[in-house]
Amino acid sequence: MIFREMHAADYPSAFHLWESTEGMGLSAADSEEEIIRYLQRNPGLSQVCEAGDGAIAGTALCGHDGRRGFIYHVAVSDSYRGHGIGRELVNRCLYKLREEQIAKCHLMVIGDNELGQGFWRGIGWQLRDGLALYSQGT
Repeated sequence: MIFREMHAADYPSAFHLWESTEGMGLSAADSEEEIIRYLQRNPGLSQVCEAGDGAIAGTALCGHDGRRGFIYHVAVSDSYRGHGIGRELVNRCLYKLREEQIAKCHLMVIGDNELGQGFWRGIGWQLRDGLALYSQGT
């Protein structure tokens, strides 16, 4: 396995992985144009894991607003789960955020995504109570 920074050229493979990942919520904000803009705005923070054949086995989008980090679309292909790839992707994102002097990181998991909820609990993240998420737009 090779872990590295995510690049614009990874988008087609990454999007295919996201589409095939149970519980992953996708929207117009996940278009190629939007994801490339996100990568450009947050250079070097998002990560991928390549399998031996060069296929994308895992992804983690990562960025920050100058004070808080955010992680999105952590996904690992079914055939590579259980080998620590998701944990390593997250650790690499957190390391990159610390290099940017960002000490706190948030993420969102769709409420009925039990697989995702279990992953985050399993690697030590805590569910925040008392917050309400509001959105506008598509």
